[in-house]
Amino acid sequence: MTTLSPAMMPWPAPVAAAPIDATLTVPASKSLTNRYLVLAAMADGPCRLRAPLHSRDSALMIDALRALGAGIEEVDGEGDFGPDLLVTPMPAGVQLPAGTAVDCGLAGTVMRFVPPVAALAAGDVSFDGDPHARKRPMGPVIEALLGLGVRIDDAGARALPFTLHGTGEVRGGHLVIDASGSSQFVSALLLAGARFTEGLHLEHVGKPVPSLDHISMTVEILRSLGVAVDDSVPNHWIVSPGPIAAFDVAIEQDLSNAGPFLAAALATGGTVRIPHWPAGTTQVGDKWRDILVRFGATVELADGMLTVTGPATINGVELADTSELAPSVAALCALATGPSRLSGIAHLRGHETDRLAALVAEINRLGGSAEETADGLIINPAPLHGGLFHSYEDHRMATAGAIIGLAVPGVEVEDISTTSKTMPQFPQLWADMLAGTASSAGLSSDAGAL
Repeated sequence: MTTLSPAMMPWPAPVAAAPIDATLTVPASKSLTNRYLVLAAMADGPCRLRAPLHSRDSALMIDALRALGAGIEEVDGEGDFGPDLLVTPMPAGVQLPAGTAVDCGLAGTVMRFVPPVAALAAGDVSFDGDPHARKRPMGPVIEALLGLGVRIDDAGARALPFTLHGTGEVRGGHLVIDASGSSQFVSALLLAGARFTEGLHLEHVGKPVPSLDHISMTVEILRSLGVAVDDSVPNHWIVSPGPIAAFDVAIEQDLSNAGPFLAAALATGGTVRIPHWPAGTTQVGDKWRDILVRFGATVELADGMLTVTGPATINGVELADTSELAPSVAALCALATGPSRLSGIAHLRGHETDRLAALVAEINRLGGSAEETADGLIINPAPLHGGLFHSYEDHRMATAGAIIGLAVPGVEVEDISTTSKTMPQFPQLWADMLAGTASSAGLSSDAGAL
Protein backbone atom coordinates (compact mmCIF):
# COMPACT_ATOMS: atom_id res chain seq x y z
CA MET A 1 0.00 0.00 0.00
CA THR A 2 1.32 3.44 -0.95
CA THR A 3 1.60 5.93 1.91
CA LEU A 4 1.22 9.60 1.00
CA SER A 5 3.77 12.04 2.37
CA PRO A 6 2.32 14.75 4.66
CA ALA A 7 2.76 17.30 1.84
CA MET A 8 0.61 15.16 -0.47
CA MET A 9 -2.17 14.48 2.03
CA PRO A 10 -5.44 16.32 1.39
CA TRP A 11 -5.41 19.70 3.13
CA PRO A 12 -8.54 20.41 5.20
CA ALA A 13 -9.51 23.88 3.98
CA PRO A 14 -10.19 26.02 7.08
CA VAL A 15 -13.75 27.29 7.49
CA ALA A 16 -14.08 30.89 8.67
CA ALA A 17 -15.81 30.91 12.04
CA ALA A 18 -16.37 34.67 11.75
CA PRO A 19 -15.79 37.47 9.27
CA ILE A 20 -12.07 37.85 8.62
CA ASP A 21 -10.33 41.03 9.74
CA ALA A 22 -6.67 40.97 8.72
CA THR A 23 -3.83 42.94 7.18
CA LEU A 24 -1.19 41.11 5.16
CA THR A 25 1.44 41.33 2.49
CA VAL A 26 2.21 38.63 -0.07
CA PRO A 27 5.47 37.62 -1.78
CA ALA A 28 6.76 39.34 -4.90
CA SER A 29 5.33 39.05 -8.40
CA LYS A 30 6.38 35.99 -10.36
CA SER A 31 5.77 37.77 -13.66
CA LEU A 32 8.02 40.67 -12.70
CA THR A 33 10.69 38.55 -10.99
CA ASN A 34 11.18 36.21 -13.93
CA ARG A 35 11.13 38.99 -16.52
CA TYR A 36 13.76 40.94 -14.60
CA LEU A 37 15.88 37.80 -14.15
CA VAL A 38 15.86 37.18 -17.91
CA LEU A 39 16.78 40.78 -18.67
CA ALA A 40 19.48 40.82 -15.99
CA ALA A 41 21.12 37.82 -17.67
CA MET A 42 21.45 39.89 -20.88
CA ALA A 43 22.13 43.33 -19.33
CA ASP A 44 25.23 45.45 -19.84
CA GLY A 45 26.30 45.16 -16.20
CA PRO A 46 25.51 43.54 -12.83
CA CYS A 47 21.92 43.88 -11.61
CA ARG A 48 20.11 43.61 -8.28
CA LEU A 49 16.57 42.39 -7.67
CA ARG A 50 15.31 43.55 -4.28
CA ALA A 51 12.64 41.51 -2.47
CA PRO A 52 12.16 39.11 -5.42
CA LEU A 53 9.94 36.07 -5.42
CA HIS A 54 11.44 32.86 -4.04
CA SER A 55 9.32 29.98 -5.32
CA ARG A 56 9.58 26.94 -7.54
CA ASP A 57 9.05 28.98 -10.73
CA SER A 58 11.69 31.54 -9.81
CA ALA A 59 14.13 28.83 -8.71
CA LEU A 60 13.70 27.09 -12.06
CA MET A 61 14.40 30.38 -13.84
CA ILE A 62 17.52 30.98 -11.75
CA ASP A 63 18.83 27.48 -12.48
CA ALA A 64 18.11 27.91 -16.20
CA LEU A 65 19.98 31.21 -16.45
CA ARG A 66 22.90 29.87 -14.42
CA ALA A 67 23.12 27.00 -16.89
CA LEU A 68 23.46 29.58 -19.67
CA GLY A 69 26.38 31.30 -17.95
CA ALA A 70 24.75 33.99 -15.79
CA GLY A 71 25.96 34.39 -12.23
CA ILE A 72 23.16 34.65 -9.66
CA GLU A 73 23.77 34.88 -5.92
CA GLU A 74 21.60 35.56 -2.89
CA VAL A 75 22.46 38.51 -0.65
CA ASP A 76 20.83 39.92 2.46
CA GLY A 77 17.92 42.25 1.81
CA GLU A 78 15.08 43.92 3.67
CA GLY A 79 12.21 41.86 2.27
CA ASP A 80 10.02 39.64 4.47
CA PHE A 81 10.11 36.67 2.13
CA GLY A 82 13.78 36.04 1.36
CA PRO A 83 17.09 37.49 0.18
CA ASP A 84 17.82 39.83 -2.71
CA LEU A 85 19.43 38.51 -5.90
CA LEU A 86 22.62 39.80 -7.53
CA VAL A 87 22.92 38.87 -11.22
CA THR A 88 26.10 38.91 -13.31
CA PRO A 89 25.11 38.78 -17.01
CA MET A 90 26.05 35.85 -19.21
CA PRO A 91 29.06 36.69 -21.41
CA ALA A 92 28.18 37.59 -25.00
CA GLY A 93 28.26 34.46 -27.16
CA VAL A 94 29.26 32.32 -24.17
CA GLN A 95 30.40 28.79 -25.05
CA LEU A 96 28.27 26.33 -23.12
CA PRO A 97 29.61 23.03 -21.78
CA ALA A 98 28.39 19.76 -23.24
CA GLY A 99 25.27 18.42 -21.56
CA THR A 100 23.76 21.83 -20.73
CA ALA A 101 20.13 21.26 -19.79
CA VAL A 102 17.19 23.35 -18.62
CA ASP A 103 14.46 21.93 -16.40
CA CYS A 104 11.32 23.96 -17.12
CA GLY A 105 9.22 22.27 -14.46
CA LEU A 106 5.70 23.48 -15.16
CA ALA A 107 6.75 27.13 -15.55
CA GLY A 108 5.50 28.78 -18.73
CA THR A 109 7.94 31.65 -18.26
CA VAL A 110 10.89 29.25 -18.23
CA MET A 111 9.87 27.07 -21.16
CA ARG A 112 9.00 30.11 -23.31
CA PHE A 113 11.30 32.94 -22.16
CA VAL A 114 14.56 31.00 -21.89
CA PRO A 115 14.94 29.42 -25.39
CA PRO A 116 15.43 32.81 -27.17
CA VAL A 117 18.11 33.64 -24.57
CA ALA A 118 19.75 30.23 -25.04
CA ALA A 119 20.00 30.95 -28.77
CA LEU A 120 22.38 33.80 -27.90
CA ALA A 121 24.86 31.30 -26.42
CA ALA A 122 27.08 28.88 -28.35
CA GLY A 123 26.30 25.24 -27.73
CA ASP A 124 23.52 22.73 -27.36
CA VAL A 125 20.83 23.14 -24.70
CA SER A 126 18.22 20.50 -23.96
CA PHE A 127 14.84 21.60 -22.60
CA ASP A 128 12.33 19.42 -20.74
CA GLY A 129 9.97 19.70 -17.79
CA ASP A 130 7.23 18.05 -15.78
CA PRO A 131 4.99 15.55 -17.59
CA HIS A 132 2.19 18.07 -18.12
CA ALA A 133 4.69 20.64 -19.41
CA ARG A 134 5.02 18.50 -22.53
CA LYS A 135 1.34 19.23 -23.21
CA ARG A 136 1.59 23.01 -22.84
CA PRO A 137 1.68 24.98 -26.12
CA MET A 138 5.22 25.76 -27.33
CA GLY A 139 4.78 25.78 -31.11
CA PRO A 140 4.92 29.55 -31.75
CA VAL A 141 8.19 29.95 -29.83
CA ILE A 142 9.87 26.99 -31.52
CA GLU A 143 8.62 28.01 -34.97
CA ALA A 144 9.71 31.60 -34.36
CA LEU A 145 13.24 30.54 -33.49
CA LEU A 146 13.36 28.25 -36.51
CA GLY A 147 12.24 31.21 -38.61
CA LEU A 148 15.13 33.23 -37.17
CA GLY A 149 17.61 30.58 -38.28
CA VAL A 150 18.04 28.81 -34.93
CA ARG A 151 18.36 25.02 -35.26
CA ILE A 152 16.06 23.04 -32.97
CA ASP A 153 15.52 19.29 -32.78
CA ASP A 154 12.03 18.52 -31.50
CA ALA A 155 11.06 15.50 -33.65
CA GLY A 156 8.46 17.76 -35.26
CA ALA A 157 6.38 17.85 -32.08
CA ARG A 158 6.70 21.61 -31.51
CA ALA A 159 6.70 20.86 -27.80
CA LEU A 160 8.95 19.80 -24.96
CA PRO A 161 11.37 18.05 -24.94
CA PHE A 162 13.66 19.61 -27.53
CA THR A 163 17.30 20.53 -28.05
CA LEU A 164 18.37 23.99 -29.20
CA HIS A 165 21.66 24.40 -31.04
CA GLY A 166 22.91 27.93 -30.35
CA THR A 167 25.57 29.64 -32.43
CA GLY A 168 26.18 32.62 -30.13
CA GLU A 169 24.04 35.10 -32.05
CA VAL A 170 20.61 35.55 -33.61
CA ARG A 171 20.16 37.79 -36.63
CA GLY A 172 16.58 38.86 -35.88
CA GLY A 173 14.46 40.89 -38.31
CA HIS A 174 10.79 40.60 -39.29
CA LEU A 175 8.96 37.62 -37.85
CA VAL A 176 5.28 36.61 -38.13
CA ILE A 177 3.69 34.36 -35.50
CA ASP A 178 0.27 33.33 -34.22
CA ALA A 179 0.28 34.23 -30.52
CA SER A 180 -3.44 33.64 -29.94
CA GLY A 181 -2.60 30.80 -27.53
CA SER A 182 -0.60 32.85 -25.04
CA SER A 183 0.77 36.34 -24.55
CA GLN A 184 3.97 34.67 -23.35
CA PHE A 185 4.84 33.83 -26.97
CA VAL A 186 5.14 37.58 -27.65
CA SER A 187 6.92 38.45 -24.40
CA ALA A 188 9.45 35.64 -24.89
CA LEU A 189 10.66 37.15 -28.16
CA LEU A 190 10.45 40.79 -27.08
CA LEU A 191 12.61 40.15 -24.01
CA ALA A 192 15.53 38.91 -26.13
CA GLY A 193 14.85 41.05 -29.22
CA ALA A 194 17.23 43.89 -28.33
CA ARG A 195 20.13 41.42 -28.25
CA PHE A 196 19.40 40.15 -31.77
CA THR A 197 21.82 41.59 -34.31
CA GLU A 198 19.06 43.35 -36.28
CA GLY A 199 16.60 43.69 -33.44
CA LEU A 200 13.12 42.30 -33.96
CA HIS A 201 9.93 43.25 -35.78
CA LEU A 202 7.34 40.85 -34.38
CA GLU A 203 3.95 40.61 -36.09
CA HIS A 204 0.97 38.65 -34.78
CA VAL A 205 -1.62 37.16 -37.12
CA GLY A 206 -4.65 35.18 -36.01
CA LYS A 207 -7.25 35.49 -33.27
CA PRO A 208 -6.67 38.21 -30.64
CA VAL A 209 -3.74 37.75 -28.29
CA PRO A 210 -5.01 37.03 -24.75
CA SER A 211 -3.73 38.77 -21.62
CA LEU A 212 -2.42 41.87 -23.37
CA ASP A 213 -1.65 43.32 -19.94
CA HIS A 214 1.28 40.92 -19.66
CA ILE A 215 2.71 42.16 -22.96
CA SER A 216 2.29 45.75 -21.76
CA MET A 217 4.27 44.76 -18.65
CA THR A 218 7.08 43.40 -20.83
CA VAL A 219 7.15 46.51 -23.02
CA GLU A 220 7.18 48.89 -20.06
CA ILE A 221 10.05 47.03 -18.37
CA LEU A 222 12.07 47.03 -21.59
CA ARG A 223 11.57 50.78 -22.04
CA SER A 224 12.56 51.42 -18.42
CA LEU A 225 15.89 49.72 -19.19
CA GLY A 226 16.60 51.82 -22.25
CA VAL A 227 15.29 49.44 -24.91
CA ALA A 228 13.38 51.15 -27.74
CA VAL A 229 10.05 49.40 -28.40
CA ASP A 230 7.48 50.65 -30.94
CA ASP A 231 4.02 49.14 -30.38
CA SER A 232 2.08 51.97 -32.02
CA VAL A 233 0.59 49.65 -34.66
CA PRO A 234 -1.74 46.96 -33.27
CA ASN A 235 -0.29 43.44 -33.43
CA HIS A 236 3.18 44.77 -34.30
CA TRP A 237 6.10 45.19 -31.90
CA ILE A 238 9.41 46.59 -33.11
CA VAL A 239 12.39 46.21 -30.78
CA SER A 240 15.51 48.13 -31.76
CA PRO A 241 18.88 46.41 -31.29
CA GLY A 242 20.98 47.74 -28.44
CA PRO A 243 22.05 47.26 -24.85
CA ILE A 244 19.83 46.42 -21.90
CA ALA A 245 20.79 48.78 -19.07
CA ALA A 246 21.92 47.32 -15.77
CA PHE A 247 19.42 47.95 -12.98
CA ASP A 248 18.69 47.88 -9.26
CA VAL A 249 14.95 47.37 -8.77
CA ALA A 250 12.49 46.48 -6.00
CA ILE A 251 9.94 43.91 -7.14
CA GLU A 252 6.27 44.64 -6.44
CA GLN A 253 4.30 42.10 -4.45
CA ASP A 254 2.24 39.71 -6.57
CA LEU A 255 -1.18 41.29 -7.00
CA SER A 256 -2.58 38.16 -8.65
CA ASN A 257 -1.53 36.08 -5.65
CA ALA A 258 -3.15 38.68 -3.40
CA GLY A 259 -6.45 37.70 -5.02
CA PRO A 260 -7.33 34.66 -2.88
CA PHE A 261 -6.80 36.70 0.30
CA LEU A 262 -8.93 39.55 -1.03
CA ALA A 263 -11.55 37.01 -2.08
CA ALA A 264 -11.56 35.77 1.51
CA ALA A 265 -13.11 39.09 2.54
CA LEU A 266 -16.07 38.34 0.25
CA ALA A 267 -16.35 34.66 1.17
CA THR A 268 -16.58 35.55 4.88
CA GLY A 269 -18.20 39.00 4.80
CA GLY A 270 -15.06 40.39 6.41
CA THR A 271 -12.26 42.84 5.68
CA VAL A 272 -8.78 42.27 4.28
CA ARG A 273 -6.16 44.98 3.86
CA ILE A 274 -3.00 44.84 1.76
CA PRO A 275 -0.44 47.61 2.31
CA HIS A 276 2.02 48.86 -0.31
CA TRP A 277 -0.47 48.35 -3.16
CA PRO A 278 1.06 50.28 -6.10
CA ALA A 279 -0.74 53.39 -7.33
CA GLY A 280 0.29 52.49 -10.88
CA THR A 281 1.29 49.03 -12.06
CA THR A 282 1.37 46.79 -15.13
CA GLN A 283 0.29 43.73 -13.12
CA VAL A 284 -2.95 42.10 -14.23
CA GLY A 285 -3.77 41.59 -10.54
CA ASP A 286 -4.63 45.28 -10.24
CA LYS A 287 -7.92 44.31 -11.92
CA TRP A 288 -9.04 42.96 -8.54
CA ARG A 289 -9.98 46.50 -7.57
CA ASP A 290 -12.70 46.50 -10.23
CA ILE A 291 -13.60 42.82 -10.19
CA LEU A 292 -14.39 42.70 -6.47
CA VAL A 293 -16.67 45.75 -6.72
CA ARG A 294 -18.67 43.87 -9.35
CA PHE A 295 -19.21 41.08 -6.82
CA GLY A 296 -20.59 43.67 -4.37
CA ALA A 297 -17.51 44.39 -2.26
CA THR A 298 -16.43 47.79 -1.00
CA VAL A 299 -12.92 48.52 -2.27
CA GLU A 300 -10.76 51.49 -1.26
CA LEU A 301 -7.16 52.38 -2.10
CA ALA A 302 -5.77 55.13 0.12
CA ASP A 303 -2.15 55.93 0.98
CA GLY A 304 -1.01 52.64 -0.51
CA MET A 305 -3.44 50.53 1.56
CA LEU A 306 -5.98 48.46 -0.37
CA THR A 307 -8.98 47.65 1.82
CA VAL A 308 -11.64 45.17 0.69
CA THR A 309 -14.81 44.55 2.69
CA GLY A 310 -17.14 41.81 1.64
CA PRO A 311 -20.91 42.20 1.15
CA ALA A 312 -23.66 40.31 2.95
CA THR A 313 -24.20 38.27 -0.22
CA ILE A 314 -22.00 37.88 -3.28
CA ASN A 315 -23.41 39.07 -6.61
CA GLY A 316 -23.20 37.08 -9.80
CA VAL A 317 -21.05 38.74 -12.46
CA GLU A 318 -20.32 38.91 -16.16
CA LEU A 319 -16.60 39.42 -16.76
CA ALA A 320 -14.30 39.21 -19.78
CA ASP A 321 -10.60 38.27 -19.91
CA THR A 322 -9.93 37.64 -16.24
CA SER A 323 -6.82 35.73 -17.35
CA GLU A 324 -4.82 34.16 -14.50
CA LEU A 325 -7.32 35.58 -12.00
CA ALA A 326 -10.08 33.33 -13.36
CA PRO A 327 -9.78 30.41 -10.89
CA SER A 328 -10.22 32.72 -7.88
CA VAL A 329 -12.98 34.58 -9.71
CA ALA A 330 -14.72 31.27 -10.45
CA ALA A 331 -14.53 30.29 -6.78
CA LEU A 332 -16.40 33.47 -5.86
CA CYS A 333 -18.91 32.80 -8.64
CA ALA A 334 -19.59 29.39 -7.07
CA LEU A 335 -20.45 31.18 -3.80
CA ALA A 336 -22.56 33.89 -5.46
CA THR A 337 -26.33 34.22 -5.18
CA GLY A 338 -26.80 34.94 -8.90
CA PRO A 339 -25.60 33.49 -12.19
CA SER A 340 -22.16 34.37 -13.56
CA ARG A 341 -20.53 34.22 -16.97
CA LEU A 342 -16.77 34.45 -17.58
CA SER A 343 -15.62 34.94 -21.18
CA GLY A 344 -12.42 35.56 -23.13
CA ILE A 345 -10.44 32.91 -21.26
CA ALA A 346 -10.25 30.03 -23.75
CA HIS A 347 -6.44 30.20 -23.49
CA LEU A 348 -6.67 28.85 -19.93
CA ARG A 349 -7.04 25.40 -21.45
CA GLY A 350 -3.30 25.55 -22.16
CA HIS A 351 -2.10 26.58 -18.69
CA GLU A 352 -0.69 24.34 -15.93
CA THR A 353 -3.78 22.25 -16.53
CA ASP A 354 -6.92 22.77 -18.61
CA ARG A 355 -8.28 25.23 -16.09
CA LEU A 356 -11.74 25.49 -17.62
CA ALA A 357 -12.35 21.75 -17.51
CA ALA A 358 -10.78 21.52 -14.06
CA LEU A 359 -12.93 24.32 -12.59
CA VAL A 360 -16.11 22.79 -13.97
CA ALA A 361 -15.20 19.35 -12.62
CA GLU A 362 -14.28 20.57 -9.14
CA ILE A 363 -17.12 23.05 -8.65
CA ASN A 364 -19.62 20.41 -9.78
CA ARG A 365 -17.95 17.80 -7.56
CA LEU A 366 -18.94 19.96 -4.58
CA GLY A 367 -22.55 20.23 -5.76
CA GLY A 368 -22.15 23.36 -7.84
CA SER A 369 -23.52 24.15 -11.28
CA ALA A 370 -20.75 25.04 -13.75
CA GLU A 371 -20.35 24.45 -17.47
CA GLU A 372 -17.83 25.30 -20.15
CA THR A 373 -18.51 27.56 -23.09
CA ALA A 374 -16.32 28.03 -26.15
CA ASP A 375 -14.33 30.76 -24.41
CA GLY A 376 -15.18 30.56 -20.73
CA LEU A 377 -17.54 29.40 -18.01
CA ILE A 378 -21.15 29.73 -16.88
CA ILE A 379 -21.62 29.24 -13.14
CA ASN A 380 -25.08 29.22 -11.57
CA PRO A 381 -26.00 29.31 -7.88
CA ALA A 382 -26.28 25.90 -6.23
CA PRO A 383 -25.90 24.61 -2.65
CA LEU A 384 -22.36 23.38 -2.13
CA HIS A 385 -21.13 20.60 0.13
CA GLY A 386 -17.79 19.30 1.31
CA GLY A 387 -15.53 16.98 -0.66
CA LEU A 388 -12.11 16.61 -2.22
CA PHE A 389 -11.12 19.51 -4.50
CA HIS A 390 -8.42 18.35 -6.91
CA SER A 391 -5.54 20.74 -7.64
CA TYR A 392 -4.21 19.16 -10.87
CA GLU A 393 -0.72 20.30 -9.79
CA ASP A 394 -1.97 23.84 -10.49
CA HIS A 395 -1.36 26.48 -7.82
CA ARG A 396 -4.38 28.57 -8.81
CA MET A 397 -6.71 25.57 -8.63
CA ALA A 398 -5.45 24.87 -5.11
CA THR A 399 -6.15 28.42 -3.95
CA ALA A 400 -9.59 28.35 -5.59
CA GLY A 401 -10.43 25.33 -3.42
CA ALA A 402 -9.23 27.21 -0.34
CA ILE A 403 -11.58 30.14 -1.11
CA ILE A 404 -14.61 27.86 -1.41
CA GLY A 405 -13.57 26.06 1.77
CA LEU A 406 -13.88 29.27 3.77
CA ALA A 407 -17.66 29.11 3.37
CA VAL A 408 -18.29 25.38 2.80
CA PRO A 409 -17.43 22.94 5.61
CA GLY A 410 -15.63 19.73 4.72
CA VAL A 411 -13.67 20.88 1.65
CA GLU A 412 -10.26 19.24 1.31
CA VAL A 413 -7.71 20.44 -1.23
CA GLU A 414 -5.54 17.83 -2.89
CA ASP A 415 -1.81 18.69 -2.74
CA ILE A 416 -1.83 22.20 -1.28
CA SER A 417 1.97 22.12 -1.68
CA THR A 418 1.50 22.89 -5.37
CA THR A 419 1.10 26.53 -4.27
CA SER A 420 4.90 26.54 -3.87
CA LYS A 421 5.02 27.21 -7.62
CA THR A 422 4.49 30.91 -6.89
CA MET A 423 3.77 31.23 -3.15
CA PRO A 424 5.42 28.66 -0.84
CA GLN A 425 4.06 30.48 2.23
CA PHE A 426 0.39 30.13 1.20
CA PRO A 427 -0.81 27.55 3.79
CA GLN A 428 0.76 29.46 6.68
CA LEU A 429 -0.44 32.86 5.45
CA TRP A 430 -3.94 31.44 5.03
CA ALA A 431 -3.97 29.95 8.52
CA ASP A 432 -2.62 33.14 10.06
CA MET A 433 -5.21 35.24 8.22
CA LEU A 434 -7.96 33.12 9.74
CA ALA A 435 -6.41 33.02 13.19
CA GLY A 436 -5.67 36.75 13.21
CA THR A 437 -2.19 36.02 14.54
CA ALA A 438 1.04 37.75 13.61
CA SER A 439 3.43 36.01 11.23
CA SER A 440 7.08 36.55 10.37
CA ALA A 441 5.94 36.25 6.75
CA GLY A 442 4.24 39.62 6.89
CA LEU A 443 0.76 39.27 8.39
CA SER A 444 -0.82 41.20 11.26
CA SER A 445 -4.23 41.21 12.92
CA ASP A 446 -3.83 44.92 13.68
CA ALA A 447 -5.64 46.88 10.99
CA GLY A 448 -3.32 49.83 11.59
CA ALA A 449 -0.07 47.86 11.27
CA LEU A 450 1.97 48.69 8.17
